[in-house]
Amino acid sequence: MRLLALSLKIFLFLLLLGFAAKNSETVSVRYPMGLEWQAPLSLVLLIVFALGMLFGLLGCSRHLFKNRREIRRLRSSAGQADSAKPI
Repeated sequence: MRLLALSLKIFLFLLLLGFAAKNSETVSVRYPMGLEWQAPLSLVLLIVFALGMLFGLLGCSRHLFKNRREIRRLRSSAGQADSAKPI
């Protein structure tokens, strides 16, 4: 199983490396007020993907923390109910 996971990781890395090599042309990203940034297309795509993941995680983090708090509360109340049972 470990060998399969390692093989998949190596394949994915080589696939992404080939993608980056094929998309190495420089692109211009233009911002308001005349600002401009030039970088390889693969780097721009990687940054946009990472920012999208970050915003997605931030968007659902409130819900995740709320659920963790609820689970902790339910586990503690279940533990108290178990200790209150007569033997």
